[in-house]
Amino acid sequence: MVSPNMDNFIATVLEGDSEEAVSLARNLLSSGVRPEDVVIQGVEPAMSSLAAKCTLEEFNLLEIMLAGRAVTEVMKFLYPAGTPDTRSKGTVVIASMEGDVHDLGKNILKMVLIAKGYRVADCGKDCPLQKLLETVEKERPLAIGISGLITPIIPLVRQVKEQLALRGLDEVKVLAGGAALKQSSPHGLNVDFVAETAFDSLRFLEESAGGTR
Repeated sequence: MVSPNMDNFIATVLEGDSEEAVSLARNLLSSGVRPEDVVIQGVEPAMSSLAAKCTLEEFNLLEIMLAGRAVTEVMKFLYPAGTPDTRSKGTVVIASMEGDVHDLGKNILKMVLIAKGYRVADCGKDCPLQKLLETVEKERPLAIGISGLITPIIPLVRQVKEQLALRGLDEVKVLAGGAALKQSSPHGLNVDFVAETAFDSLRFLEESAGGTR
């Protein structure tokens, strides 16, 4: 059963009011709503609304960033550090490769994945290939999400799957996105999927066998 206050919570998340969103989440918990239901009935519909706007190209990056920040703060409140999210669908490693100091797209992807129940291991921006591979070996994720705003990182991106294979990690999916990378194709980048938006990456994970493990 959906709480009557959930619509207000969803609207507040979409407005990007982080402080009020956390306050409303606290009120929902106080009224007996479980944390996972706040996510399923509140956070996920809010993110789906943003996904629909992306499809219709009726969004702007500021709107996504503010809503994403609100989602992040709500998730931190619902699942404090050290408290496992029992809804976790698996781990995704994300990074902006070495030479690319931009992390806007990566951070949006991180927010969307967390909101949908994935655990995210963030390698940050300007990430060396070796650091990415070491993180994958440690985390054993479902997938890697690589964001790229500049074309010079493309040769690095092309090496990722080959390096994974050398380490016996062929099963890890490699997703790419961002202004520079989405101009190419999966074949051109040697990846499994090229996303137009963070929500495209999410859909790929959800539709793949690994995304439902």
